[in-house]
Amino acid sequence: MTGYPDEPAANMPVAREADTIAAVIGRIGTPDLLLTLDQVLKSIADFDLSVVFGYPYGECPRLLHNGYGAHATHEALDAYLRGAYLLDPFYTASVHGHSPGLWRMRELAPDDFFQSDFYGSSEVHPCISLEPGSLVEEIGFLVPLPCGFTAAYSLMRKTGRPPFNEGEMSRLRAFEPIVREALRSHWRQLDSSAPVSPPGGGLEAAFARFAQDYLTYQQRRIVQLILRGHSTLSISTIIGSTEGTVKIHRKNIYRRLGISSQSELFGCFIKSLFGDERSYPDSISGRSDCPPATSFRR
Repeated sequence: MTGYPDEPAANMPVAREADTIAAVIGRIGTPDLLLTLDQVLKSIADFDLSVVFGYPYGECPRLLHNGYGAHATHEALDAYLRGAYLLDPFYTASVHGHSPGLWRMRELAPDDFFQSDFYGSSEVHPCISLEPGSLVEEIGFLVPLPCGFTAAYSLMRKTGRPPFNEGEMSRLRAFEPIVREALRSHWRQLDSSAPVSPPGGGLEAAFARFAQDYLTYQQRRIVQLILRGHSTLSISTIIGSTEGTVKIHRKNIYRRLGISSQSELFGCFIKSLFGDERSYPDSISGRSDCPPATSFRR
């Protein structure tokens, strides 16, 4: 109800929309803003989980809003914040200047991402950690903040729910300008030099240096694309080579690292981020400036 019982029926949706916008504006700068936005967006298109990460380039993400509740394990969230986020399509889109707006993850992800070890790992993916394969769909608002980096406000549905349909996406996109400006106003004074999550710095460089004592520059570039979920065809297009050449590179990468599968490559990369010296073939020293993740499940 709008509080105006005598107004024409045609004006009631406008009044309700005005009340909704007023509720959001009234909570900017307060701890309740994201809870209010969650409630408003759920009334437009219901979802189960939400989260807002800020993604400064070369630093650990900032957990700006935790709508996982008790669903995401501490271990998975810890592992994500300390390095696994490098494989997240929303991170990649945020730091590489993707257009702001509302996006489905599948619109941002490489072609083989949903078959990747990152997407299916309960140890490094906070959403999947609910139970194996529990995430049905993730969509997210990409919002450039005044402090200079982008925030990703994700909404997620779990198993048993249908994906967001086009009608729901259309209604959420209509609300996107309000979400964008509310978040920008809310975090206008956010200090980009003051970490909110575990202290980082240089993790992109650590990603680039991974296995540098064992692999050539081209092979390390291919490793990054594999880990982020690109197929052989996609990699060949990006590096300007043939699929056959990429397959040869992949075979040589596995041989040099003393491994035999993509899953082992993923495990090797995660261990290197956390300073685990029990790696392949003797040790692969991709050091990170983040402190060791003592809670990461080995």
